[in-house]
Amino acid sequence: MTDGTLITLLSLGVTFLFMMGVPVFLVIGYWVIGMSFVLGLPLDNMAAALSRVFTDGFALLAMPLFILTGDLINRSGIARRLTDYAYACLGWIRGGLAMAALGACGLFAAISGSNSATTATIGSMLHPEMVKGGYDERFSAATAAAGGTVGIIIPPSIIFIVYGFLMNLPISDLFVAGIIPGTLMVLAMMTACFLVCFRNKWGYIIDLNIIRMMKTGLGAWLGFFAIGLVLWGIYTGKFSPTEAAGVTVGFCVIVGFLCLAITKIISIRNPEFATREDRPVDERSFGGMLVVNGFGPLELPSITMRSAQITGILAPLIAVSVVMQQILSVLGAQAFLTEFVTSMGGYYAVLFTAMIIVFISGMVLESLPVTIILAPILAPIAHDIGVEPVQFAVIFLVGASIGFITPPYGLNLYVASGVTGVPYFRLLRYTWPYLIALITIWIIVALVPSLSTMLLPEIG
Repeated sequence: MTDGTLITLLSLGVTFLFMMGVPVFLVIGYWVIGMSFVLGLPLDNMAAALSRVFTDGFALLAMPLFILTGDLINRSGIARRLTDYAYACLGWIRGGLAMAALGACGLFAAISGSNSATTATIGSMLHPEMVKGGYDERFSAATAAAGGTVGIIIPPSIIFIVYGFLMNLPISDLFVAGIIPGTLMVLAMMTACFLVCFRNKWGYIIDLNIIRMMKTGLGAWLGFFAIGLVLWGIYTGKFSPTEAAGVTVGFCVIVGFLCLAITKIISIRNPEFATREDRPVDERSFGGMLVVNGFGPLELPSITMRSAQITGILAPLIAVSVVMQQILSVLGAQAFLTEFVTSMGGYYAVLFTAMIIVFISGMVLESLPVTIILAPILAPIAHDIGVEPVQFAVIFLVGASIGFITPPYGLNLYVASGVTGVPYFRLLRYTWPYLIALITIWIIVALVPSLSTMLLPEIG
């Protein structure tokens, strides 16, 4: 049997496994191992790749730290406070709770840097509230999935860290470049959400209450401080992204411990203080809004273990994707793709061809392998036609983020389905308004370079 036949059979086999629901890491891993045998490559390539990922890339150490930050923010109660603030600001508009969910996704993304964590956290908190509030359960689940797409665009971003490591770009510049596009993505999805809810008359409307907005804004001050700490440290150069991740983890741990201690001390004299989070915002005092529930030292190992489990999935996925990229290069796929894209001709033809390739790849693969496999191929082509490297990074990753809610893969759709209990295929119907909104912003970001670079002093 010829090598070509073996490669074809192997590729068909792993495609079948993917369609049967086998995790992407295992699918890519099986393909890499099989191809290594066919091409006579040593299997220790994967071990070497995994070793290099974390020994040669200090910046990648930020990845597990930002994942841990998201879990700490969720467990401490800060994420709930951010959600309450978003609802207080938007609940008086038709579809306000759904729009608040999208706003909360943006705020949570500004701390955690993870799409799946954003979808899972906001979806689990707000989906039941949205259903009670008169929203279709399918639309509620789709909203959580769509909101999670900004998790890898609004800084800090785990995928920006990987992209910067691969392409040797300043990760701090990538973080800053994602601020405006990420904000535009949230606003575009809110607009689509409003139109859908207005048409279907979904959602109960609450009164516009300035006191409630002030109270919930005060209650979310720890979240705002964490966001400001990360952005200030990175933008001013006080922290590297990895150091910023470490500082944020330390801040969240200290806040969690102190708030739990303060809650216990005050509850001795005022037992109702311990149950303040269970009461409506209007019934809480301003003083009670200053402190979240927090967590104790005994809870820290379980929180850390959950973050470690996620990191344990992502790190091997990076390694096998690196080896997959190398194998594709040996097969000539890299040269073929380069020649195909460059043959399109002019600036816009090449740029939009690259965007289409990213979009199609995002439909069937997770953003990590898409980035590792395609970024080293497409980024040099974009640079040759005059696209600024940081701008192309934003274009690339906005396209990859749209893949999170694009069938047949759509990682966020699976996450939202899991946390809300809405079957995967039932929530697909309500992803289209969000897809149209996101694709519109994607095209605008590609056509207007200043949206990605205006906050970078040396570029903008």
